[in-house]
Order: sequence, then structure tokens, then C-alpha cells
Amino acid sequence: MEIVRHEAGPRMSQAVVHGSTVYLAGQVAQDASQGVTGQTAQVLAEIDRLLALAGSHKSKILSAQVFLANMGTFAEMNAAWDAWVDKGNTPARATLETRLAGPQYLVEIMVVAAR
Repeated sequence: MEIVRHEAGPRMSQAVVHGSTVYLAGQVAQDASQGVTGQTAQVLAEIDRLLALAGSHKSKILSAQVFLANMGTFAEMNAAWDAWVDKGNTPARATLETRLAGPQYLVEIMVVAAR
């Protein structure tokens, strides 16, 4: 089965397609000056873009892992998530608190989707 890598770099690819499954790398906000809701909205827009590039859509997300720098911001992240998620096709999801790649990042999201 063919493997297609999108936006591949020396360390990682932003999206990898294997058969009918799309794997996205963890996405963080481009403008980290925003709060959790703003960063989450940016990340979700990037997920939309990468899924489209790979021939998929948010309605086909199978699972999502949400990483928060502070679990106390769970409701703020969910405000953006709830406005974005396909209501008829919600994925399996886990939300964890962890230290992210830099202190400016408040949220990172990684998804797996069908094509």
C-alpha cells in the first residue's frame, strides 16, 4: 500500500496518508500571542487545511488527542472545539495536560482521519 507524505521535512511530515487513513502531526498555533481559545481556533483551521490537502475532512476524523499546557483551560479549549467539530461525526477524543514544545504554546492537537 502506498504511503504519501505531505509537507515533509527533515524531522517530520505534517500529514501522512496510508491507504484510506490520514495521520496528522501535532498542530500548534502560528500566532502564540492568543489565549487558549484563539490558539485552538488556529490549530483547528490548520487541521482543516491539512485534511483537505490529504483528501479528507473534519467529518471523517476518527480520533483526536488534545494536549493542554494547563488543564485549567479545558473549558476555553472546548469553546473553540465545540464551535468547530462536526456535530454528527464527533471523534473519539482524549485531552491531556503536558508540557508543550515551548511555553508560548497552550494547546496542541493531533488527529487521525479516514479519507
